[in-house]
Amino acid sequence: MFSNIGFPGLILILAIALIIFGPSKLPDIGRAFGKTLKEFKSATKGLTDDDDDDHKAPKQIELTKTEQLQAPQHVPTDAVVKAESK
Repeated sequence: MFSNIGFPGLILILAIALIIFGPSKLPDIGRAFGKTLKEFKSATKGLTDDDDDDHKAPKQIELTKTEQLQAPQHVPTDAVVKAESK
């Protein structure tokens, strides 16, 4: 995006910003821009993390279904004793 500006162009943009906003407002504007950029990065990271969770969740559900199919049936010991005594 800014790869074609170069160093002289960047100096020119900063000088124009200094003239327009003045030296007292420039740090506030930079701080606000930094906070906005930080929020944007955290929001996009949150979106990519949500996508990863969506892909992992069905695999976990499938594993639990296969575990349930392979799990041995648990018979209470009272039922076994009553069946043997008959």
